[in-house]
Parts: sequence; structure tokens; C-alpha cells
Amino acid sequence: MTRSVLFDTETTGLDPGPGPEGRHRVIEIAAIELDNDLPTGRQFHVLIDPERDVPAEAARIHGITREMLRGKPPFAEIADPLLAFLGDGPLVAHNAPFDFGFLDAELARIGRKPLDRARMVDTLALAKARFPGLPNSLDALCRRFEIDLSARTTHNALLDCRLLAAVYVELTGGRQRGLALGAGAGGETSATRYEAQPSRRPVPVIPTEAETAAHAAFMLRLKDPLWLSG
Repeated sequence: MTRSVLFDTETTGLDPGPGPEGRHRVIEIAAIELDNDLPTGRQFHVLIDPERDVPAEAARIHGITREMLRGKPPFAEIADPLLAFLGDGPLVAHNAPFDFGFLDAELARIGRKPLDRARMVDTLALAKARFPGLPNSLDALCRRFEIDLSARTTHNALLDCRLLAAVYVELTGGRQRGLALGAGAGGETSATRYEAQPSRRPVPVIPTEAETAAHAAFMLRLKDPLWLSG
């Protein structure tokens, strides 16, 4: 198993550093385990008490208010299970320096080491290399790869992870690698894991009457077709 983890965070603001309102904090973390870049079904998801307010402009983006976080654990209480889930393999995120920066700031507050930047896989950088000059937000990439966005009304970390997992498969060619039906733990196959991602809507190809007639006329011109022999 080539294990990596894809993750996303939601925060109270854009800057984890000090400022007039104090440090901005992480309020939600979601992570999905990948095997050879395909989701295995294992995930980590937690809401966190930021021990500060949630500005209205941030709540409008992710839909998480201060009231929703009352009684949730502070980061110090979820750090160990989070780090255990992240493991020591590659860490995949969209605009990864942002998420790494916030997690590093939270880890520093409790005296823990920062994440190793050598583990960083930034899907935004991958997308910019593949589609230079085009919009490469998660929404734009989902539309480009025809991934269903109908459930994404706000920036929910777990939903964003699931969407990004489908995008990551497309960016890395993982869909083709995952077509081998090798069974994983519990009899699960790579194909099953891919189907667990947000589905792509099939587009039927229906020929017009003129196209059907043209095809029939072309077939009549073929000499001794194999499908009519014997």
C-alpha cells in the first residue's frame, strides 16, 4: 500500500499570524486516506473550538458559526489522533501552503514540530502546471472534470476533501491506475474505491437520423465485411 492523506481545513480567517484581532485559528479539519492516490474509505473529521470569535465574513464562506463550535475540543485535544491519521506519507491539499501554515501554527502553540514540507503535494500547483492561465479553484476544476458540485453550497472541509479526491484522481491519472481489480482490505477493490467518489454524469451519444443513414450507406460500400461472413 502506497499511503497518502488528502486533507482540508476551515479557519476563522486567512492569516495564522498575529494581528489586531489575535491569531486566526483552525475550526475544522477533514482528511481522507488514499491508497495509490485513490480513497480507501477511511477518514478523519473534527470541528474545533478556536478559543476566539468567528468573524461574520468567515462564517459566510464556510457556514460555521461560533455557536456551532461551543463544546467542541480545542486543537490540543485532537492533535494526537490527527497526527496519527496523517502518518508519515505524502499530504495532499489544494493550495497546500495555506493549510500547512495553519496546522503548523496550531502545532507550534502546543509545542509540537511543524509538518515536514517535503511531504506536501499541492493540487493547485499541479492544476496550474496542467492548465496554465485557466481558473484552477476547486470549483473550476470540478466543472472542468464534470464532477457534481450540487452539494457544495458552502466550504465544508469534508465535502471539499471528497471533491478534491475526485479532482486529484483526474490530475494524476489515478483513475486509469485504479482500474485493476485488485482486492484491498475487506475485499474492497480499487474500482470500488473510485466509485465511492462524487460521480461523473454519463453523457449519452445519440446519432441523428442523417448520421444513422450516412453510417448505413458507408457500411454498404464495404466488401465482404467479417461480421457477415460464415
